Amino acid sequence: MSTHPAITKSAWTFFGLVFLLALPFWLVGPIAERFLPWETPINLPFSALIFVVPLLAASILTYREHGFDGVKALLTRVADYRQIKPWTWYIPIFGLLPATYALAYGLMRATGASLPENPLFPIAMAPVFFVVFFVTATAEEVGWSGYAVDRLQGRWTALEAGLIIGVVWALIHIVPDLQAHHTLTWITWQRLSTILLRILIVWLYNNAGRSVFAAIGFHTMDNVSVFLFPNYGSHYDPFFVWILLALIVATVAYLWGPKTLARYRFAV
Repeated sequence: MSTHPAITKSAWTFFGLVFLLALPFWLVGPIAERFLPWETPINLPFSALIFVVPLLAASILTYREHGFDGVKALLTRVADYRQIKPWTWYIPIFGLLPATYALAYGLMRATGASLPENPLFPIAMAPVFFVVFFVTATAEEVGWSGYAVDRLQGRWTALEAGLIIGVVWALIHIVPDLQAHHTLTWITWQRLSTILLRILIVWLYNNAGRSVFAAIGFHTMDNVSVFLFPNYGSHYDPFFVWILLALIVATVAYLWGPKTLARYRFAV
């Protein structure tokens, strides 16, 4: 694989800009927690607002490269659902992660993991979660999928591109994790899961006509699934999800191949 060095370099510039733009959110986070407290059933710190950072970074760099027309084209990809063919790809886009999290809950029960005696599943909140997290996922995926992934895939394999973006994606969330007062064990397994999720997003993106909407939908369902766990996600254990995601990623890499993640081994 090869591409123009400047295009590949722009992906690394994007990552650097992401960290730079995230810095104010990380710094303001502890101050906001102290002086602007708010009570919500969802444990999200102020610094979780970094979801806007990939959108900002991609828009800035796209404007520099292609002007307003480039930014408009980038944002238009949010609604590129017509590229998803065949329609059967909608099944993993919207169904794979809810099934995975349901299995993780079953594993937790089977192994005696910490769960409430009378678990609350906020199913009625699912539509609200979907709308909120669709917005946040859109801002993230305009950057990760709309800007960065193809620039990396021009030089590296799809699996490698997923790993690279996954590591960056995981790293920028560590500070919000700490500010949400999660344990180091929880953060470790959650961010390892993040890397695996990114590989799956690249797999879906490549097979669904390079659709950013596909990436947004999958990303949305991850967040929705977390907060539908008992008591608004308070008993979610990422270790069990990591186990299942590792199996899924290994299966995907074998069946579709690490080079493109889009050449099904048993295609007729």
